[in-house]
Amino acid sequence: MNKESEVLSLCKKAKEAARYLSVASTEQKNTALKAMAAILNGQKQSVLAANEIDIKNLKPGTSDAMRDRLLLTPERIDGMINGLKQIAELPDPVNRVLASWERPNGLKICRTSTPLGVIGVIYESRPNVTIDAGALCFKSGNAVILRGGSDSFNSSMKLTQILHQGLAIAGLPVECIQSIPTPDRSAVGEMLQMDEYIDVIVPRGGKSLIERITNESKIPLFKHLNGICHTYIHASADKEMARKVILNAKLRRTGTCNCTETILADREIVDKILAPVVLDLLEHNCEVRGDEIVQNLDARVIPAIDEDWDTEYLAPIVSIKVVENINEAIEHIAKHSSHHTEAILATNEDAANEFLSRVDSAVVMHNASTQFCDGGEFGMGAEIGIATGRLHARGPIGLEQLTTFKYKVLGNGQIRP
Repeated sequence: MNKESEVLSLCKKAKEAARYLSVASTEQKNTALKAMAAILNGQKQSVLAANEIDIKNLKPGTSDAMRDRLLLTPERIDGMINGLKQIAELPDPVNRVLASWERPNGLKICRTSTPLGVIGVIYESRPNVTIDAGALCFKSGNAVILRGGSDSFNSSMKLTQILHQGLAIAGLPVECIQSIPTPDRSAVGEMLQMDEYIDVIVPRGGKSLIERITNESKIPLFKHLNGICHTYIHASADKEMARKVILNAKLRRTGTCNCTETILADREIVDKILAPVVLDLLEHNCEVRGDEIVQNLDARVIPAIDEDWDTEYLAPIVSIKVVENINEAIEHIAKHSSHHTEAILATNEDAANEFLSRVDSAVVMHNASTQFCDGGEFGMGAEIGIATGRLHARGPIGLEQLTTFKYKVLGNGQIRP
């Protein structure tokens, strides 16, 4: 079977499964999710073995960030198991009454939530996306076609098998969750043309993947291009809080899109707060690239160039700039941000509220690490991605964002004059 017919076959099966899944009971869906969690817990070693093959197959010179995104550990598998259990406990987002009203002529109208249909998820490296995306799409009544990267092929296919076992236990068709069974990149191109069968594409990966999908897709996208996140230290910031939060925001995991890549700091607190922050970062083996003022704080600081303000490092590297005030900080963010996540560290509530109101990003934070921009941390159980666009979904995409709505109109014989 050639690649086009293979992808087409998956799409047709997904379309049929979506019709079945859209009316599946909450109990059925939760039974499947709990079964998936139990099966994954019992098959940890086989999942780790599949992941080990992927790690060994990495090309020489692969970055530490890429390796970290691909790597599965017992702890990360436990995270996937907990995610499945949490999604099972979340309210069913389908068939909720969003609004209702009655017209003067007696017509009763209500707006109710309904699944999107068939969702295609194209992602790189992170095999946990197989579980997170599969489970979220499934719980929200959508069939899903998963296309993981070639580097995570063995891990993703093993995880898909586990999802299928859970579906079978609940008496649901395995075609509710499918993975394209080939690492061939041409399959992505075929998938992007299947607008007759796929309702939305969610891309998760690097800039080149997102750009390719944007250029080629005939299907609407939930997307983010990259994660150039900022943390701004306001003049009113608490020193110890700033030191603690920035270390976490930059170095907890440097290969994630919610990692702070640029730090902005008011000139007023350069010596009092920024100097110890820079020292903390350097002592934790983080490369610091700064403007002239930052360079004067420590000889190890590397001069920042214009390109640094537009770079998602995904590594222990950070750029730091001193600004005069909150207005300059907001202007810098507006010019250089990818509209993912921005944070302000401040004790002044007026400054914090101004920042939260004026900064136009999917997520804005006050006195918290940007690494909290995560579906699980937002109480969504998991997420299918972070959307930085404006249409339909923005920020972490959880269950609610994977539904649309329809209107139900109830009459008793009304005719329009």
